[in-house]
Amino acid sequence: RQSVTKDTFRQYRILGKGGFGEVCACQVRATGKMYACKKLEKKRIKKRKGEAMALNEKQILEKVNSRFVVSLAYAYETKDALCLVLTIMNGGDLKFHIYNMGSPGFEDERVAFYVAEICCVLQHLHQEGIVYR
Repeated sequence: RQSVTKDTFRQYRILGKGGFGEVCACQVRATGKMYACKKLEKKRIKKRKGEAMALNEKQILEKVNSRFVVSLAYAYETKDALCLVLTIMNGGDLKFHIYNMGSPGFEDERVAFYVAEICCVLQHLHQEGIVYR
């Protein structure tokens, strides 16, 4: 087993930003496999007293095994950030689809499909003893 560091990956463009940092595309140098790297900035975590939240997120992602939730592939830290390397979900997030794919909103059939997926993932999380927000 080799240790994982920032040098294990090639970093690419930013995919999104959040309260504790950003998510960028990354690629494992040895295999070429693409992932999303969520970088949680240590300063922001400490400032917002989010240490328990960051650890909890990592533990939950290690535990969850659902096709509707990204999976944790690797985790490592740098001097400035905690990095969670996650399976990449191509196609954009729900907000992107609501506002950028044609007229805002969805047809009823598409809404029912997304609601069914959300129900499946909530059921899986609850079976694992995880309550989401």
